[in-house]
Amino acid sequence: MTAQSPSNSTSGSPATVGELLEPLTEVTEAGLYFQDEFVCWRDHLQLSASRAAAIDELIDPKRPRHMALLLDNIPEFSYLLGAAVLGELVVVGLNPTRRGAALAGDIRTADCQIVLVEDATAHLLDDVDLTGVTVLNVDRPQWSDLLADYADARPHFSEIDPEALLMLIFTSGTSGDPKAVQCSHRKFAASGAMLATRFGLGPDDVVYLSMPLFHSNAIIAGWMVAVAGGSSVALRRRFSASAFFDDIRRYGATYANYVGKPLSYVLATPPRPDDADNPLRILYGNEASAADIVAVSERFDVRVVDGFGSTEGGVAIARTPDTPPDALGPLMPPNEIRDPSTGKVCATALFDDHGRLVNADEAVGEIVNSSGGGLFTGYYRNPEADAERMRDGIYHSGDLGYVDADGYVYFAGRLGDWVRVDGENMGTGPIERVLLRHPGIAMAAVYGVRADIGDELAAALVAPNLTADDLTEFLSAQTDLGPKQWPSRVRVVTDLPRTDTFKILKRTLAADDAPPTWVRTPRALEYVAP
Repeated sequence: MTAQSPSNSTSGSPATVGELLEPLTEVTEAGLYFQDEFVCWRDHLQLSASRAAAIDELIDPKRPRHMALLLDNIPEFSYLLGAAVLGELVVVGLNPTRRGAALAGDIRTADCQIVLVEDATAHLLDDVDLTGVTVLNVDRPQWSDLLADYADARPHFSEIDPEALLMLIFTSGTSGDPKAVQCSHRKFAASGAMLATRFGLGPDDVVYLSMPLFHSNAIIAGWMVAVAGGSSVALRRRFSASAFFDDIRRYGATYANYVGKPLSYVLATPPRPDDADNPLRILYGNEASAADIVAVSERFDVRVVDGFGSTEGGVAIARTPDTPPDALGPLMPPNEIRDPSTGKVCATALFDDHGRLVNADEAVGEIVNSSGGGLFTGYYRNPEADAERMRDGIYHSGDLGYVDADGYVYFAGRLGDWVRVDGENMGTGPIERVLLRHPGIAMAAVYGVRADIGDELAAALVAPNLTADDLTEFLSAQTDLGPKQWPSRVRVVTDLPRTDTFKILKRTLAADDAPPTWVRTPRALEYVAP
């Protein structure tokens, strides 16, 4: 999942990113902050124009106009995004956690002619076969010398097809090999304009951007929001929990985005008397727990808005003010919950007097868009993945959920997280939500491990002061947690394996054969040392 995108473009919305950038060509009051530097939008776009002109000279016109960026969140990334719009180029975001053959495969899959690196990332290509690819280091004299010949270039915005490809963004790879999602001008422009309007951003606002720019959350919910609002961007090279609100105050940031679990890391920093003394109005993203949303809102006096969507853009669910804390939001047509095996719409979730889901087999299913792909236009050079995602003309998100009688949908995990315990299918999402109610559990991941018959539930917890008795007593008091939902084995860890976008890698946990900290006794609901 990633920042929410509209499932359909709105009439009157800007159709291209160029339409949003062009009004900024004379703006000098807003622009780009990075460390102690500030570059206004007028100068930013001139720098983008020089890069567009320089790269155009290096591009083979017979090959796709694709340039890959293997960069942290530095100004060059932003300048090159502008260059892609001006030069009708396609940006390929490369994940710096990829290595060797995997990284080479991403570059080949995306048909990259050029890869731009910096000193901090150049070593990642040392053992990578890049035959036919030009590598440029933006920290080396070769780059500045190249740009010097085009210093007088000025931004010119051509008319571009709104469906033209602007960026290839690889999925996080939490449930398989990453796939390159095709992102059009319309997808970015409509999404950025929608969010800027929704949150009332304008020239006096500053968007704080610390999520990695190679990922769609940072582009859609960060950079594009600033562009659409005519706001400033404050870039941080990499996310830092301890520096997050110091940066917010430093730059006067009024809006910030997140994806995955960074709110948990921010909350883990020591409380300060001035926590609530900050200019941040909106913190927007997805995958935060209900407890983290409340805790951040109260501690830092900021409105946290958590949405549901994906890089592909096929399904979007928006929270409403009356959405229950643990729900994603109301399930609105054409979104549905369907049984992955039969394709039939799932039954409404039923609960007992204690709030336990009693018909999981009938109610839990895949969240789909029954009308088609929405803003999803396919993966690049991967027809098999396209066919899997768009079976029978329906967009299949790969996410599990169930809907209550009031129409609110709840996340139940990924399809790969569906664990079969004693003959019953069980989603891991609800169990994680229960575990995170404990004030001493900062992060939780529940996953399946193979048993002689079916699966066993396992949990990894970031909970440094938790004891087996504490966990037993706490879970015993959670009336909405059934006995089969108690994990059979529990590991207490210092951190959870995750991607650069803070998504937990459950397959890494499942493959780890480290002994559990505690196990559940066979005939009683109690945790003991193994």
